[in-house]
Amino acid sequence: MMPNAKASRLVILVGMLLVLAVINGAIWQKERHLALGEIVYLELAPVDPRSLMQGDYMSLNFAITSRIQMALNPEGDILSASDGHVVVRLDEQYIAHFQRLDDGSPIGDQERRLQYRLRNGYVRFATNAFFFQEGHAERYQSARYGQFRINDQGAPLLVALYDSELKSLGSLVR
Repeated sequence: MMPNAKASRLVILVGMLLVLAVINGAIWQKERHLALGEIVYLELAPVDPRSLMQGDYMSLNFAITSRIQMALNPEGDILSASDGHVVVRLDEQYIAHFQRLDDGSPIGDQERRLQYRLRNGYVRFATNAFFFQEGHAERYQSARYGQFRINDQGAPLLVALYDSELKSLGSLVR
């Protein structure tokens, strides 16, 4: 009976160490992505500050998503395509402008691939909400751009919101 108890403890210990290693690896990857990812700004579509039990947040939508949805489905039906990439052109301020859906062809020097997801028939980038400290909704009402860091695969991570002159309104609460 004794050897089984030791074996069980060893299995539990190894399992816990494995879980901790996986979690810390994911955290390390996200921190690296935030530190080394290329900065890209996406223009916001109309936004809506809200206050719910989880605190204040701003519901986000990006202007480029309507262009992607039209390119994916010009008839306007409910989208049933899969996640993918869009090719954007960066202007001198690193603001992304829709070019085309990614077809695997080479991209230009000022072009980047951005990964999007389809959720419930709508195009999404990284997140659809920006959380901030309770009582600070007014600070973010002038938000016009989301600053993202993109990695080599085009995966975007939202970092902060910016106004129309690209002045920072605040970083994502982590």
